[in-house]
Amino acid sequence: MNLSRRNLLKNSTATGLLLSLIAAGALRPTRVLAAEWNKAAFESKDMASALKALGAHAATEHRDLLLKLPDIAEDSTLVPVDVISHIPNTRTISILVEKNRNPLSAHFEFSNGALAEVSARIKLAESSIVKAVARADGKFYTVQKEVKVTIGGCGG
Repeated sequence: MNLSRRNLLKNSTATGLLLSLIAAGALRPTRVLAAEWNKAAFESKDMASALKALGAHAATEHRDLLLKLPDIAEDSTLVPVDVISHIPNTRTISILVEKNRNPLSAHFEFSNGALAEVSARIKLAESSIVKAVARADGKFYTVQKEVKVTIGGCGG
């Protein structure tokens, strides 16, 4: 039995079905690929503008929003950041770095019932405050931590 021929036929049938659904308009991958993003927030040049563009200018601190990152970053190009929100109905988590050229480093959106936990590697231009902002039930919550960069910041 020729398994590679069988796999080719199975895969081509699935691919044909997928292409037929796309052509018929039943699936619209362009909606996923062209998902809206907050251009103003990502292009902001300071923390206040980025928070305003996110709608989070009046964010309050919350003990159920956790930010984990090192106190000292030896490699400022790959600083590990973990954000965990135990706040019910968390819909978004954003990570911002105060002294970067563009403070908004990452933005994540969650579906209803999803575990609001993210891990990322971010760049720090220099020693700076890193801030996480979560949106839950239409309100914004924040937590922050200062990180010291020892050598080779990304441009600072």
